[in-house]
Amino acid sequence: MAERHSGGAVGAAGRAPAADRADAIRNVVLVGHSGAGKTTLVEQLLAATGTIQRPGRVEDGNTVSDFDEVEVRQQRSVNLASAPLMFNGIKINLLDTPGYADFVGDLRAGLRAADAALFVVSASEGIDGLTRILWEECSQVGMPRAVVITKIDHQRADFDEVLTTCQDVFGDGVAPLYLPVITNGHVNGLIGLLSQTFFNYATGTRTEKDPGAEYASQIEDHRGVLIEGIIQESEDESLMERYLEGEPIETKVLIDDLEKAVARGSFYPVLCSGLGVGATEVLELITQGFPSPLEHPMPEITDLSGKLVKDITCDPDGPLVAEVVKTTSDPYVGRISLVRVFSGTLRPDMTVHVSGHGLAERGHEDHDVDERIGTLTCPLGKQQRGAAKGLAGDIVAVAKLSRAETGDTLSDVERPLLMTAWQMPDPLLPVAIRAKSKADEDKLSQALGRLVAEDPTLRLENNAETRQLVLWCMGEAHTDVLLDRLSKRHGVEVERVDLRVPLRETFGGRCQAMGRNVKQTGGHGQYAICHLEVEPLPSGGGFEFVDKIVGGVVPRQFIPSVEKGVRAQMERGVVAGYPMVDVRVTLYDGKAHSVDSSDMAFQIAGQLALKEAASKVPTLLLEPVDEVSVLVADDYVGSVMSDLSSRRGRVLGTEPVGTGRTLVKAEVPELEITRYAIDLRSMSHGTGSFQRTFLRYEPLPSNLASKVAATG
Repeated sequence: MAERHSGGAVGAAGRAPAADRADAIRNVVLVGHSGAGKTTLVEQLLAATGTIQRPGRVEDGNTVSDFDEVEVRQQRSVNLASAPLMFNGIKINLLDTPGYADFVGDLRAGLRAADAALFVVSASEGIDGLTRILWEECSQVGMPRAVVITKIDHQRADFDEVLTTCQDVFGDGVAPLYLPVITNGHVNGLIGLLSQTFFNYATGTRTEKDPGAEYASQIEDHRGVLIEGIIQESEDESLMERYLEGEPIETKVLIDDLEKAVARGSFYPVLCSGLGVGATEVLELITQGFPSPLEHPMPEITDLSGKLVKDITCDPDGPLVAEVVKTTSDPYVGRISLVRVFSGTLRPDMTVHVSGHGLAERGHEDHDVDERIGTLTCPLGKQQRGAAKGLAGDIVAVAKLSRAETGDTLSDVERPLLMTAWQMPDPLLPVAIRAKSKADEDKLSQALGRLVAEDPTLRLENNAETRQLVLWCMGEAHTDVLLDRLSKRHGVEVERVDLRVPLRETFGGRCQAMGRNVKQTGGHGQYAICHLEVEPLPSGGGFEFVDKIVGGVVPRQFIPSVEKGVRAQMERGVVAGYPMVDVRVTLYDGKAHSVDSSDMAFQIAGQLALKEAASKVPTLLLEPVDEVSVLVADDYVGSVMSDLSSRRGRVLGTEPVGTGRTLVKAEVPELEITRYAIDLRSMSHGTGSFQRTFLRYEPLPSNLASKVAATG
């Protein structure tokens, strides 16, 4: 790492970096909350390697990875962006991810495509709840990690305090490799704890010198902790004994063991970064400590029948297996697919099999098609630079794959394969929209289809009951970005409308009613009279139709007509326009005419009878009730339970999940949780998540029922 004094060879500006073997590639995802400095760190690394002439600024809207007009306007990342560079002969694919919880889909795509993660933490702001959760997820799969404390030159920066927080939150194995040297609020350089060298940046370039006696005690304290941590992870069991006996351990031995422990994902070095400081140290960690694609476990792969395939490795000469981790639509180029190649080699003009399975409920129908690869590029933000090939372990972009969607697998036509999709959270914020004009309505379907293909966290619902078009989103910010893209990118204007929750109606008691449909207007008339008895059934009872006609007062051929009319009226409702359920209808009497009775006449009579019954007994509105499971940090359990009760919910119980988290289960009416995704995030400071499952229908309280009926 920096302790090796590698010198920092850079890549040429303006030329797409390329690697000819998998062990010369590092795929690194940057993770951290919004504002932590991920995009700024990417700019510093690109500038340090000569990939760009000078680093851009988020505030100026000229950074490489925040190139979308929404990102420029909002000054925050909302998309996964790729920024490749070369350092010491190693191609590094940096994946800059959004830090806001609404865009967790792109964040998880970055985790899928990467082999290691840089957790970016601001020295002035610390760690948020989402970062804690992501650290736990990476820990579960053994992903190698390092921490970069940014903004050490900020006026409110406190490196020591944030370092202590990282060690408390992230646990064992977190230790600094460098200490910042700050004089009068200005960062002059970094002290390497293993080599005990002062890397001086005061002149704008890195020079080395002795740190001096003034830092001796500080170095000794941190260096001892670092060395002990490295030795504990060492495969050489004799090192600890030698260390405890006071024998000095060679720096080269410590560095070798450190690099192995980092690549294994069992030790997590902490680095620091500020304006013009720390980029070289981060690059050396990535190239020397992080694993290559050859060392990363292969995701689960099956054939199209679902049979597990185990013979796939990161081999450029092996069968092709690649995954679309990000899809975007460019108005000039068309659809662009960012692809991580796990096995084999992608080449221009080759034909591949495109498979997408398992996301039908979100609007991504299962598909298996063959498509021809067009141009391959190595994207640097919005700049597409030509690539000759995409070999195993690398990340490239493919233009104009018309059927490929985010999460799809690309494989050989002769041997179609499928990668198990990565875990995606369910979108739980419903937003009803409608087109502003007829012209917008004509373009809306195609535009939404493109958004769904790009974003697996978006679910599109055309609700037949409420006759509303509903976007299921991750949160308010996600919604705003989607509507902005509809307008700016696809030229479709929509407006948000109040969401209608699909209610039900039922009878509150038993009664008898008559449906009389007698009309004589000259020529063929209508004649049908039916007497019905209606009564409610228990919840979930559905609909029953009972025939008690005797003596043929209603001819046999017209009895199904009465039932058909009753069913049609039940679908339309009798009070607020919601379907009627849990009703038994008995036909016990009626009259017919030998000439004027007909199928349609008795259908209408059945409808009229049901309406009359509704005027004789109370009609109840039923609301859907969901079973809700809320996973939240222990600190917020009380607030969550109190909030659920205020939403007319019934808390069923709690159970601990892991360390410091609790699962709260409750039954809550759907009317009360349409915006719960937003409220829970605010209440739990981003640490809470929930799932919901339809349970049953229950009577709506009378005070709410009257309001719904008035607007129904």
